[in-house]
Amino acid sequence: MKKIVLLVLFTGSLFGQVPEELPGKEILQAALFSDYDIALIDSLLLETKYRSPLYETASYLIEDAEKKEVPSVVLSTEVLKERLEKINTKTPFNIGYSPVLERVIKSYLKYRKRYYPALMAKAAYYFPMFEKYLDQYDIPLEMKYLAIVESALNPTAKSGVGATGLWQFMYPTGVQYKLKVSSYVDERQDPVRATIAACAYLSDLYTIFGDWDLALAAYNSGPGNVAKAIKRSGGYRNYWNIRPFLPKETASYVPAFYATMYLFEYQTAHDLVPEAPQIRFFETDTIQIKQTVSFDQVSEKTAISSALIQFLNPSYKLGIIPFVAGKDYTIRLPRKNSFTFIENEMAIYELAREDAAKREKPLPKYFEMDKRIRYTVRNGDFLGKIANKFGVRVRDIKRWNRMKTTRLKIGQRLSIYPRKF
Repeated sequence: MKKIVLLVLFTGSLFGQVPEELPGKEILQAALFSDYDIALIDSLLLETKYRSPLYETASYLIEDAEKKEVPSVVLSTEVLKERLEKINTKTPFNIGYSPVLERVIKSYLKYRKRYYPALMAKAAYYFPMFEKYLDQYDIPLEMKYLAIVESALNPTAKSGVGATGLWQFMYPTGVQYKLKVSSYVDERQDPVRATIAACAYLSDLYTIFGDWDLALAAYNSGPGNVAKAIKRSGGYRNYWNIRPFLPKETASYVPAFYATMYLFEYQTAHDLVPEAPQIRFFETDTIQIKQTVSFDQVSEKTAISSALIQFLNPSYKLGIIPFVAGKDYTIRLPRKNSFTFIENEMAIYELAREDAAKREKPLPKYFEMDKRIRYTVRNGDFLGKIANKFGVRVRDIKRWNRMKTTRLKIGQRLSIYPRKF
């Protein structure tokens, strides 16, 4: 029975919505706490981190802050306590005062304050869209700050372990949440699709733990590590009580989220003046294309800057929107320019045909890789060779196939999730 429940937990609760016919939340939670279950979950998720360049910086600052004196920032402990208490009364997160959080907030104010105006301009574009889907999934609206910790609101951000997009999805997890990746399109970089997937994933984590702070920690380190921390703490289910038992990265991750929430809530008090956003999400619209076109071709015929088109359409990896039978690929443009595109649509397609005729090499073939490849090891194969063939890392192949060594046998079948073509 234990193995059956664990299998359902992994394929349903972690990577998709929990089926209605499953046992109640208490049974799912109980299944997490045996040594056997925890070891298996950790073996699958330990290296599946959601990391970003911003997070690595944030982690460093937090660790540094915990070792040093509080930076010289004009913010008294008493005032900070009052402000955090006000935030705490209106959020389901446990954002009460702690010396660690005070150090993190003051470190951000001292070392990163100059980055926030530009970051807040991006937030003015993305946050209304985030809130729409967070509300639909009954997730606290404050969870929008998670995308700042994950990616600094950069939809094309890629971490060292392959996590991609605003919400830093790994390839296998993205596939489970219906984010497709092809030679032209990476839907993990699509702000709307990735946000919907993140909401579904966070909702599943809340189903497991029944606590948003723990769901937040599990988003970073996986539910197995959070379950272990709960067990090792003696059964506590409060983040601050289990924090000493979490991986170091996750112990830093949640305070980074709290600190970000505080700085956005009290931006005026700290003279954090947002830059004016280039455009707002509600000022855009999508148009379905009828022929493969590039951003430059659209720009030439509509006078919309290529940079703005790129900003609004980050999921197209090559700056090209492919036309594929059965697919509904669209271009997002400023609403005020939509009629300009429609009026010049035929001219855009004609320009695309002319450019194609002049091109020495044809455009890359469209490949969609939303499922794993089963590769059979041949004579002369080794992991490095196979990794190069599919554009992945050796450690990824080992993790996907639960390999403890790099030794291969002829005829051995490997699961591969290609990332580039």
